[in-house]
Amino acid sequence: MLDKTYRPDQIESPIYARWEDSGAFDCGRRPGAQPFSIVIPPPNVTGSLHIGHALNNTLQDILARFERMRGRDVLWQPGTDHAGIATQMVVERQLEAAGTRRADLGREAFLERVWQWKAESGGTILRQLRRLGASCDWRRERFTMDEGLSKAVLHVFVALYEQGLIYKDKRLVNWDPKLLTAISDLEVQQRETKGFLWHIRYPVEGLEGNYITVATTRPETMLGDVAVAVHPDDPRYTDLIGRNAILPLVGRPIPIVADLHADPEQGSGAVKITPAHDFNDFEVGKRHGLPQINIFDEHAKIISSPLSDFTFRFKPENNAGVRFADQDGVAGPATVSVIPERFRGLDRYVAREKILAELAEAGLLEKAEDHANMLPHGDRSGVVIEPWLTDQWYVDAPTLARRAIEAVERGETTFVPRNWDKTYFEWMRNIEPWCISRQLWWGHQIPAWYAPDGRVFVAASEDDAKAQAERHYGAPTALSRDPDVLDTWFSSGLWPFSTLGWPDKTPELDRFYPTSVLVTGFDIIFFWVARMMMLGLHFLHEVPFRTVYIHALVRDAQGQKMSKSKGNVVDPLELMDDYGADALRFTLAALAAQGRDVKLSTARIEGYRNFITKLWNAARFCDMNECRPDPAFDPAACRETVNRWMVGEVARTAAQVTDALEAFRFNDAANILYHAVWHVFCDWYVELIKPQLQDAQGSAAQAETRAAAAWVLDRLLVLLHPFTPFVTEALWQRVGQGRDQADAMLVVAPWVVPDAIPQDREADSEMDWLVRLIGAIRSVRAEMGVPAAAKIVLRLKDAGAETHARLDRHRDLICRLARLSEAVPTDDAWAPDGSVQMVLDEATLILPLADVIDLGQERARLARELDKLMKEIAQIDARLGNPGFVAKAPEDVIDEHRERKEEAERARAKLDEALSRLHGAA
Repeated sequence: MLDKTYRPDQIESPIYARWEDSGAFDCGRRPGAQPFSIVIPPPNVTGSLHIGHALNNTLQDILARFERMRGRDVLWQPGTDHAGIATQMVVERQLEAAGTRRADLGREAFLERVWQWKAESGGTILRQLRRLGASCDWRRERFTMDEGLSKAVLHVFVALYEQGLIYKDKRLVNWDPKLLTAISDLEVQQRETKGFLWHIRYPVEGLEGNYITVATTRPETMLGDVAVAVHPDDPRYTDLIGRNAILPLVGRPIPIVADLHADPEQGSGAVKITPAHDFNDFEVGKRHGLPQINIFDEHAKIISSPLSDFTFRFKPENNAGVRFADQDGVAGPATVSVIPERFRGLDRYVAREKILAELAEAGLLEKAEDHANMLPHGDRSGVVIEPWLTDQWYVDAPTLARRAIEAVERGETTFVPRNWDKTYFEWMRNIEPWCISRQLWWGHQIPAWYAPDGRVFVAASEDDAKAQAERHYGAPTALSRDPDVLDTWFSSGLWPFSTLGWPDKTPELDRFYPTSVLVTGFDIIFFWVARMMMLGLHFLHEVPFRTVYIHALVRDAQGQKMSKSKGNVVDPLELMDDYGADALRFTLAALAAQGRDVKLSTARIEGYRNFITKLWNAARFCDMNECRPDPAFDPAACRETVNRWMVGEVARTAAQVTDALEAFRFNDAANILYHAVWHVFCDWYVELIKPQLQDAQGSAAQAETRAAAAWVLDRLLVLLHPFTPFVTEALWQRVGQGRDQADAMLVVAPWVVPDAIPQDREADSEMDWLVRLIGAIRSVRAEMGVPAAAKIVLRLKDAGAETHARLDRHRDLICRLARLSEAVPTDDAWAPDGSVQMVLDEATLILPLADVIDLGQERARLARELDKLMKEIAQIDARLGNPGFVAKAPEDVIDEHRERKEEAERARAKLDEALSRLHGAA
């Protein structure tokens, strides 16, 4: 007998252990079956499960379990990412707590400490994914720095270098002056900061007393200014284009150029151009052939050495003959100081204050306006990121992107929802060279070695590099390895095929590549999806996945993005402690509508926990009434109308759920199952079959109904299993005596094939009539406030022969479930006073209520409720009709108002209907 209460904390862990021990998740169990493969977006090895992981992996697990039950050979590939910066920071903090630094240990000893930490703590998130129910093939767990994946990384780097697609260049990067490394755009957080817009007067050369006023939020970078830009159509500055301005505090002439980057509506309309310290200015500099003067060192302090100021010469034709000393100290005519000595060595913000003070003293600081500025911060260091000109390794992404763009255009890979391909195309068609080097110790060290003269040799090993050098120089040559490591996106970009053994030709690679589907968030379409597309197509000449399903964010109940600062972050581990993994999974799936963020609340999870409890109780009812799986049961042989109907409901549910999952409509599939289990099976079928199950004579109808109920419950458990694997497996095993041993575990049971299940239109029509009749009477009772204990009369007017026959067959059931004293046909032309009337098909339902409720009092109550709703709808309409509100309110707030209006409109319609019925009851 099933326990009275479902306790997820007692069953989830043992069930998962049994699944894993049995090899149920292993690929290769069906060598002749069609393969289905999906790679997990590898979580950071430093991480723990957050709610975004929970959504992402729940959706992946639903697909994996669904396809496994459909008979496919499923590989869900698990693993973790080495997470260069995050992992290095974890270990560095441990060292700092112990009073040492990584520099004290040296690179080799530090890396040993990182590997030691990884061995002890690196598997935390994978254990947490097991708790969620993730059915990965854990035998095949990979790590982006394991031996096989490291081999793939070396192969790709060397091949791309030899093909001219990897090179070294001096470009602007996001530089973290605390961590002392370049970081990717994904690791940069834009934070709104209150600051100032300073208006600075730059004297115009040759026009005594004339100035061009530049507006800037970063006066400290003016030491690296090489031009002033104005819009070519700005009439204020037309006469100044082509002249020089004199850089304040430095005295260096810089050209005034016309460029569309300058916005006449912003600031003064004139902007300073500092190509070495601003990404937009870098592009302006390229368009005008301007020099790039780097004024900062790696700590974001003004450069100390005079000879380290210059990247390359100022082109004489662009600067009226002014040239600067180059790195060899050779000066050109009219050489001037680039960075005055008094600023050297100052922190960027100390330099800012000193520069502003000197500008004010010189009468060149026109004004300072309050200004809200978006400043880039390192997501881990928390410091302001500096656009910094430095030598880095790059991948020729524009070249690799061409084939990746064509693949999506041709439909080789499809995005779901389809609108995300626009985002993909926008990024890919405007892609810049990909900076792949990072100034860290933890990661794949770049396989490049330098000779004393600076020549580089790229090879898969130091021995190969030395052999190259010896061939070049004609003698053995000492080499030093590049200390940088690769961006973690470089190795994770190989994930769909490196995890399958590439560059070796393996059976798994042949069978499971391309993968079937990728499930990921929109925020890494560019950083990860695009990288995998480019590298997969380049090296394997096929797309890495056929479908990319993009899910939205998980937000709080009010639609706000979750963040620690807001205090609205929810912990999926705590939610599983409180409600069980199945309730969390079903909630996430039910809310995962395509293109809409998930608004998560504990009330929602409680509701779906109640759903699981409802299923448990229904299964317990079946168990108590000896409903056992019968291998000889044939659904096509059912004689009882209620059983034929319920068999058909299973077929329809299976078809709808299958269609929804194939289309990645997870919320539709979950809601279809919710309705089928709660409303159809529990609320109707279980209630309708109680008389047969309680037949003391042991009739044929009872035997059939017991077998039918068990069969229906089994199929519903199968359909629910991808969503709620733990409770369904527990029920499958505990109420399944008599089931074939081959199906002893639900996880490997076959999917429900709707075409193989008979459907009976006559039974469907009759039971549909019965359900609608009882439902209509129940609705009236609820709307009119009829006491639960009160039994009322039903009279059917103008009913046809078929309706009369149905009423006769089901009268006892109707009276019991609708709480009627009697249900009889009537030929009376008029309904009794105080009757509520409804139409059901050809018949009129008459419910005399005058002796049961106070009709006047009920009318007044309903009118008050309706008035309250009308006022609420009017308030919402006023807000949504206000252009100012719609323009300024966040999208999630607008959506919330629209949802509230829809709910209120539905409630109003019900109240209108109830009032019209009462007004009809004279």
